[in-house]
Formats: sequence, structure tokens, C-alpha cells
Amino acid sequence: MQDRHVIETLGKVKVVIENGEIVEVGSSEMKYCPMFHAMHGVEELNEEFIRKNINFRIEDFGMCTPQRVIEMDDAITVGVSEILKTNMEKGNIDCVVGACDGAGTLLMTNPRVVQGVGGRVSGLVSTTPIPEVIKNLEDKGSVVLDPETAELNQLEGLKLALEKGYKNIAITILPSPMVEEIRNYPVDDDVNVYIFVAHTTGAKCDEVKMLFENADIVTACASKAISDYADEHKPYYYGVKVPIFCASEDGRRLLDVRLEKINKPLTTNNYPRNKDDAPYKLL
Repeated sequence: MQDRHVIETLGKVKVVIENGEIVEVGSSEMKYCPMFHAMHGVEELNEEFIRKNINFRIEDFGMCTPQRVIEMDDAITVGVSEILKTNMEKGNIDCVVGACDGAGTLLMTNPRVVQGVGGRVSGLVSTTPIPEVIKNLEDKGSVVLDPETAELNQLEGLKLALEKGYKNIAITILPSPMVEEIRNYPVDDDVNVYIFVAHTTGAKCDEVKMLFENADIVTACASKAISDYADEHKPYYYGVKVPIFCASEDGRRLLDVRLEKINKPLTTNNYPRNKDDAPYKLL
């Protein structure tokens, strides 16, 4: 099987990695990200910077290679993986259905693996199996949905988690109709399913409405539709540059657990939001 991994990153730019090498970099109308400006002083998300950043990830923690590091410390103060890691440590979540380059959909029960798999990667569009990565994940207690194909299917991941008997299941997923399918999937009364939607740049208005009706956490990324929806409906949130929105009370509770741990102010619903340093251009 060909070694090929497709991610979307830094403004929904398509990047293809084969055998540890970047073979394709797309383009995006988004030119500025306040997070990368704050961390790296980057003024413009051009192809040169994107190549440099992805090559750094490949060299630093082996993204999309057999050298993939699967356990990590917190990457930032508050992101999806940090929220999940802290809540797993606190016992609020016993299984995370995530996605890892080289493995596809998987079940994770180790907080440091949750952070390692999700902390510094972007939207995973497709991937192919890397046996070394799959073995390392399994050695740390993870269960890969399909080691033969590295399939990405979070609904099937939920079904597997239920079969394994997990009761407090968090699922990370990109915007798609599957979010609603997961929310509507029948579970026992003693089972909680928490849906975290990330990589939302480019999401459309109807899709955003569906996300807020079915998810628990929705990241803002550089989505104009999410920014507009939030301004109208005023959900709780945390963050100024690139907010994390609480689509439910469960989402707010899980986010606040992370904020309490790092001694940050809890979620707020102060509107109008400060947009002085927002991504540009919103898509």
C-alpha cells in the first residue's frame, strides 16, 4: 500500500505527505493567524511558511512517519487535546475516539497519548497504515479501528467504544454530517457521549447550525459562519484570538475543568467579543 497522508492545515491548506516528504501544498485565502503570529511572529501564512512548519512537525515528532511520537505534554494552554487530557486525568472521560496519522480512527485511554495524538496535528483527511505507529499505540493501550486500512470513521469508533463498555466517551471529529449521526446514535442511559468539533475553517452556515445543535465543543478556527453564529446566539466561550465555543452545558463543564487546572478565568459569555486580533481572512 502506498504511504500517503493528507492533512488540512493553516487555513484549510491541503498538504500531502508521502514517505516522510511533502509532495503537495495547496493554497488558501486565509493569510493571517493570530496564534501563529503570537507563537512564531508569522505575518503571512504563505507556502514557504507552511512547508517549513510541516517539515518541522515531521522532523520534531515524526508526523506521518514511523518515528511518530505518541505521548506528549501539553502543547498550548487550552486546546481540544488539553481539555480531553485533563478531563481524562480527572475521571470525567474514560475513552477518547480520535484520529492519528498512520493509524486512522482509534480509541485512547491514556491521557498522554490523547495529547500526543491530537496536540500538534491538523485536520486529518486521509491516512494509510504505518505498522510502527500502530504497534506503539497498541502498546500504550489504544485500540485501532482498522489496522489494515487506517480508516477514518468516528461513528464506527463510537460503536467500538460502546462494545468495549466505556461509559464516558469523547469524540473528536471534523465538521461533517456524521456529527449528527453520532449524536443520534442510541446509547444506554448511563452512557455519555461528548462531541468535540475541530478544524472548522470553511464550514457553511447550515452546517454550523447543525454543529452547535449536536456537539459539545466547537472550535472557532477561521470560520466566518461560526463567528457570526456565536455573535447571534452568544454561547459561552474561552479565548480571544481563536475562541473555543461551548455548544452545550457539558461542553462548558469540560472546558472549565481544564481552565480551573491551569488557573485561568472560566468560560465567559461577554459580547460583543473582542476581534482586534482575529484570523484573516475568515472563510
